[in-house]
Amino acid sequence: MKKNRYLLCLLVCGFLLYYAVSQLPVTAGGIKGAFALTWLAFALMVIAGNLTALLYSPKRETRKPQTQRMKRKSRSYY
Repeated sequence: MKKNRYLLCLLVCGFLLYYAVSQLPVTAGGIKGAFALTWLAFALMVIAGNLTALLYSPKRETRKPQTQRMKRKSRSYY
């Protein structure tokens, strides 16, 4: 379920970047240029965070039948 959320966040962020790159005045001086560069830096951090969470999320364990778990617990070595 979380993987779907991470993928959705990546897609939304990609769409926002696609739309915003043409609108942001990166080469402009002053506060406009600083805002554009800061916005792009934060967007790249969002992409990096979601991509990291998507790639390095723990794998789900498959459920074992009840009998195998019971046998494993009942064994004891003295």
